[in-house]
Amino acid sequence: MPKIEINQVAEILKRNKAEAALLRATVEEMNLLVRAEAEEEKAPAVKKQFVIIVSDPDNRFPDYDFAGWVVQIPDNDSPVTTMDRVIKAAHEYNTTKKGRLLTVKSIGEAMENVPAKIFKETEVWVKTKTPVLVVKSDNIVPRVKVEKSDEDDE
Repeated sequence: MPKIEINQVAEILKRNKAEAALLRATVEEMNLLVRAEAEEEKAPAVKKQFVIIVSDPDNRFPDYDFAGWVVQIPDNDSPVTTMDRVIKAAHEYNTTKKGRLLTVKSIGEAMENVPAKIFKETEVWVKTKTPVLVVKSDNIVPRVKVEKSDEDDE
């Protein structure tokens, strides 16, 4: 349907000798509709925080390197809720037609197969569908001692 400017509609109504009260009421109502539509389009973006889900099936952390998935959740929510959200999305996916055919049984399968639309409903945004390596660190940068060579003196 073609869109038309509000002032053009007002001019058409004036030319057709519409009453001033009707003209004013019509223009005001159209302005309200335009403002409401603009506010709907500008929904505020959700601030998100990153969470890494570490795959540690044998409870070996922190002795070995692991694979995990990077996801985002809303900034004001606790990271502890992340697994519940992923599980809820997996259960929702398993109730769909495709999910009944290709049921996800693990978190890894959920990350790879569940569509972003279903994750978005539970407020999880998957950034890595395939697992990435998680490297542990002691959070210390060692100092490197630089030795003076004879060539530096020259």
